[in-house]
Amino acid sequence: MTPLKKLATYYVHLLSHLGIVRFSISLATAIICVALLIQMAVTFVLTGSVSEVDLIRSIFFALVLTPWAVYFMSVVVEQLEDSRMRLTEMVRKLEQMRSRDQELTQTLQQNINQLNSEIAEREKAEAARQHAIKELESEVIQRERAQVELEERSVLLRSFIDSSPDLVYYRNEQGQFSGCNRAMEELTGKKERELIGLTPFDVYEQEIASLVVETDSEVFAQNEPLTYEQWLQYPDGRKAFYELRKVPFYSNEGSRLGLLGFGRDLTERKFQQEKLEQASRDKTQFVSTLSHELRTPLNGVVGLSRILLDTKLDSSQRKHVNTILLSASTLGNIFNDIIDLDKLDRRRFTIANDVMDFSAFLVDIETLTQLQAQQKGLQFDLKCSGPMPEFVIADPTRLRQVLWNLTQNAIKFTEHGFVTLSVTASAGSNNENVNIRFDVEDSGVGIEHEQMEQIFAMYYQVEGQRKANGTGIGLAVTKQLVEAMEGQIYVRSELGKGSCFSVTLDLKRSQSEQREIEIDHPPLEILLVEDVELNVTIATALLENMGHVVHVAMTGQEAIDMFEPDDFDLVLLDIQLPDMTGFEVSSYLFDHHPASLMPPIVALTANVVSKPDEYKAVGMQDILHKPIDKRSVIRCFNSLFGLEPSEPTFIASQKPVSNAHIDMDLLQQHWQTMGKDLLLRNIELFAKVMPDYIAIIDSNLIAQDMDALVEEAHKVKGAAGSIGLAHIQRLANSIQSPELPAWKENMPDWIAQMKADYPSDLAELTQLVQSMDQ
Repeated sequence: MTPLKKLATYYVHLLSHLGIVRFSISLATAIICVALLIQMAVTFVLTGSVSEVDLIRSIFFALVLTPWAVYFMSVVVEQLEDSRMRLTEMVRKLEQMRSRDQELTQTLQQNINQLNSEIAEREKAEAARQHAIKELESEVIQRERAQVELEERSVLLRSFIDSSPDLVYYRNEQGQFSGCNRAMEELTGKKERELIGLTPFDVYEQEIASLVVETDSEVFAQNEPLTYEQWLQYPDGRKAFYELRKVPFYSNEGSRLGLLGFGRDLTERKFQQEKLEQASRDKTQFVSTLSHELRTPLNGVVGLSRILLDTKLDSSQRKHVNTILLSASTLGNIFNDIIDLDKLDRRRFTIANDVMDFSAFLVDIETLTQLQAQQKGLQFDLKCSGPMPEFVIADPTRLRQVLWNLTQNAIKFTEHGFVTLSVTASAGSNNENVNIRFDVEDSGVGIEHEQMEQIFAMYYQVEGQRKANGTGIGLAVTKQLVEAMEGQIYVRSELGKGSCFSVTLDLKRSQSEQREIEIDHPPLEILLVEDVELNVTIATALLENMGHVVHVAMTGQEAIDMFEPDDFDLVLLDIQLPDMTGFEVSSYLFDHHPASLMPPIVALTANVVSKPDEYKAVGMQDILHKPIDKRSVIRCFNSLFGLEPSEPTFIASQKPVSNAHIDMDLLQQHWQTMGKDLLLRNIELFAKVMPDYIAIIDSNLIAQDMDALVEEAHKVKGAAGSIGLAHIQRLANSIQSPELPAWKENMPDWIAQMKADYPSDLAELTQLVQSMDQ
């Protein structure tokens, strides 16, 4: 601030403080004083002296001028003050206005900022909206693409499902079909649109539908997947074996909607399995046939040895003949090994317990083993300890087979030293039983410890000092036989120092010796039907020695021609004859003669009989096993002709038919009535439908649905018979006839023969018809 401005401010302040009157007096006094001092100073300077006149003149001049100056100054100051006050008020107002303006400016700025913020937010929102629109457009495009891809995938998935050979279907909670693939359409014979809403009972037969619904309920009840196997049927009657898997399925919210079903056709695998079983049956038949052929000369040795034992012999001769008999019996045990090899696969061992002379049994084993050991220069000893029973209840054949296998193995694997059979008897599980332990010990090659667990495995052969000669089935069969007799077998061995096989059996004692069976029947007129001359000689000698009259027929047809019910008291009928089976002969005899007049028929067989009912089904009342022995014959004849004879069983069978392939009489009639062209069209129709018949028969055979198989075979029989295919008609007739002997066993062969023969028979028939007018 400048000094003048400060002075003016001070002046105005003083005026305001003193008031205009007091300020004017003060100002006037000050002016007079100042003017007086100035004038006196100026006068003094100019004149060098100040006079009173100068003083008075100065005072007068000051008094004249001062009021006007003071007044002027006061007015000016007042005006100035008033102006200042107005200016101050104006400044205040301006300040207020400025303050308000500032507030307005601030508010405006805030509004501007808010507006800018809103604009920015709107810009952001707009950008976000634009971005969202772009994203939405992108999402819509993606959804459209996904929808297209989904539709393509759905089409692809549907094509894949439809092209799958497996069944695919789904049913809702009510058990109604909701969809399926093409394989399911083919199985049910209904399109998917026709299938939707139907239940299994609307689609399948009652039996199939019941199992389907039952398994559906199990899936729903347990809420877990289920896999099982079931036969299903096509509309044409063909059956297929399916592995079915059912799983529950749910919505996205977790609620169960129904079940998904999948089915895989295992018919071919089932067919292959059936072929394997058929191969096994063929093997069994082969083994049985081979055994029969091998037993034929063996039966002669056994039978003639028994006949010789009934004659007068010295002790040395009797011992030699007895050795021959035991050797032949042992050879029979080797045949049993062959048969038992097949039984091992089926676990069909049978034990025939009877009263056995235990002491005589041991003597037989000792005789046979001693003979074999001497041939190799080995020492053999039989050692018995404990209270040996005189008679026990056991299967002598099986027990002899066990000990023979063990002693023969010991001799086989022992080059030098000894073989010992130790028999120890002790108290059994109760007072009536005796515990027998057989120990077969040798000084042979021994067995390595690593091979001990495998020694009883099928076909396993121990490598010792030399290669074993054999099949490796003896110990496996032995173990099975011991277990079948409820015994135990185990082995101890040290490599290079020999082995010891031990067998323990708990046998029941027999209180008395088995008495010789006495003949309790009259002499009989017997028709012996047997095709092997040696067997005829042995059987005839045995029967005639017992007082019977024997008439021999070597074939089935010869037996049929010779047979008259009144001429014979008994028929001994071999099962395997050169022209037909014993079953066929028996069926024919019962079919052509009254059952009340028929004498008893007894089967003769060297095979193992697993199904006696098959023999009874064709009228046979008993079975004698070859080689026949006197005790068995007496027991059989006593049961039939003794004090309590048994009643025969009569089952009717079908008559045999011609063996011609083509029924020429029927063909000639058809040619005359319908003509060549129509006859050929019928043959073509048969050729067209026959593969379908065969397919249905095969499927029913695999499914073991015998009723459906019989029904389909009946159709084949009628179709083949209507065009003169006599051979195919007969095969179909056999297939549709469950009452035939061994029907179930023979039926696969009949089917195979029909499949193999009908094309050639059909070609032959076609050629005959085409040449009939020439």
